[in-house]
Order: sequence, then C-alpha cells, then structure tokens
Amino acid sequence: MSSDSSPTTGAAPEDLAAKECLFCEMTRQHQPQCVRRLPKRIILVRHGESQGNLDMSAYTTTPDYRIPLTPLGVDQARAAGRAILDVVSSCSGAGGGGGGANWKVYFYVSPYERTRATLREIGAAFPRHRVIGAREECRVREQDFGNFQVEERMRAIKETRELFGRFFFRFPEGESAADVFDRVASFLESLWRDIDMGRLEQDASCETNLVIVSHGLTSRVFLMKWFKWTVDQFEHLNNFDNCEFRIMQLGPAGEYSLLVHHTKEELQRWGLSPEMIADQQWRASANRGSWADECSSFLSTFFDHWNDDEEDNDGNENGNTNKLLE
Repeated sequence: MSSDSSPTTGAAPEDLAAKECLFCEMTRQHQPQCVRRLPKRIILVRHGESQGNLDMSAYTTTPDYRIPLTPLGVDQARAAGRAILDVVSSCSGAGGGGGGANWKVYFYVSPYERTRATLREIGAAFPRHRVIGAREECRVREQDFGNFQVEERMRAIKETRELFGRFFFRFPEGESAADVFDRVASFLESLWRDIDMGRLEQDASCETNLVIVSHGLTSRVFLMKWFKWTVDQFEHLNNFDNCEFRIMQLGPAGEYSLLVHHTKEELQRWGLSPEMIADQQWRASANRGSWADECSSFLSTFFDHWNDDEEDNDGNENGNTNKLLE
C-alpha cells in the first residue's frame, strides 16, 4: 500500500503492520509493507560426492554420518559455492527483485560430515559480511538406513523398496521417507518462526537468501511438503545430482516457485508432471487467475469423474417444484 493511499483514520503504523502480518499468516504471501520480510530465495543443495556414493562398502565400517567427501566432492562443493554466489549477486537489483547490491545469505546444514564439508567449501565463495549466520539442523539430516550397512543386504533391501514404494518403505532399524516428511514438516514450522521473529536479519533494504545444505531424499521431501505434492507425485521425482541445487524464488505475487529461476525443461527432467509444472507457473505469475481455474487439472489426481448431470437434474426438479408452488 502506497503512502498516498493509506487510510486517514489515525491508525497507528504498528496496527497496520499487524493487519498485514495477519494477511501473511493466512496466505503465506509477502506484502511489501509488512514487518515480516520473506527470504528472496530458498536454495536446496545436495552434498558433494561422498565416499559412500563412490563405494557402498564404506557404510560397512563407517557410520553414515561420518562418511566424508571424495576429492571430486570437494571440487563440486567449491563450484556450487561459486554458482550460488553468482545467482544471489547477479540476480539482485534491476530485474532481480529490488535488493540491489545489498544481499545476504543464511545457511542451514545437516549434521553429517559430508554436508558440513560441503558447506565449508560453499562458504569459502562468500565474503564474511554477506553471511548472516549458519545453523546445524538435525531435522534435515539423511534418511536413516540403519546402523552399519552390509553391502549385499542393503542391495536386497533396496530392491524390496522398489517393489514396496519409496515413500512408505521403512528400512529395518531405520526410517521411511514418510518419517523424514514428519521431521521436515517440524523444521518448516521452526523456519517460519525464525522468519517471524526476525532472526534472519531480514529488512526492506536487503535480500535474504536461505541455503539449506542437505541430502537428496530430504530435499525432495522438503519440496513435497512445501508445494503440497502427493505421495504418487513424490514417487516420480528424480534425485538431485551431487551438489546440484534447486532454487525456490519469490515471484511478483508473493509465492515461491521453481519456475522463477528454472525452466520448464529442467522441471520435466526432475520428474515434475504437467500438473505440477502448471502449479509452479501459477505461483510464478504476477497476473494470474484463481488457482482452481488455472490448475484445475490437479483435481484429476483425486477424482475420476463428476456427477454434474445429477446436479443439473436437481436444479431442474427444484425449478419445476417452484413453478408448482407459484
């Protein structure tokens, strides 16, 4: 709301801010004058190549959380840091959202050795004054596959998982993707509280970028939870490559979308269906109709057919009844 269109009822600025915050709370959309400043981007990064990616037998003698990066993984992490720096710096200012040269980053990282090592190399690309802070977050750790993993046994278990379904299959002494979903949902509640409490130092003159250094499945579950994808849609998603990152960016209407930064072709390669891509397009658009009009094909996920004929008949019967009463 511009200053020349502000109400003249004498309402205090904090009262107006509270109303705008209430709007944000109900819609999860950003209002320019609101005290809640949403991060410009949420960037999900998978760790670099680990010793376990290279040789599954590493899990037999080394706990999963202690698996290190390979030399290639270190190089991948350094390259990812430079690429992320390029995104958050060159996309600012004109055509990038209005933050200009004033941008900062805040990092969340899984406690595993390979993710922390990835973060160290990514962070080396950034000047210190650009980094607000970093936090270890256990809820974005890797899916738990059990303790020490015997290679041949794990191969057999993963074959069973393919038959059972990736989302609900629970590893013996470990987790299912559904379990990961629950802790990611809890993390998102904490993330919103961090935003609400201003812990990310967001202000009107600065673009804040969140970078979450995590794991392939955990990152896919994060996207599933955020965008409300179904289990079946999750099952068709392709994993992140090592140090691949995907950018959720605020669109002009205040919704996060993968299509602000990425292309439809990229989303197709990642396994998003036409309905999911249409939803991302709607989120990225400034001049959009209602979600029900533009993304109504999403309903086919749940319904096979409609009983519209019966509704028409009911309308006719009511009309005939009304005529008889006249």
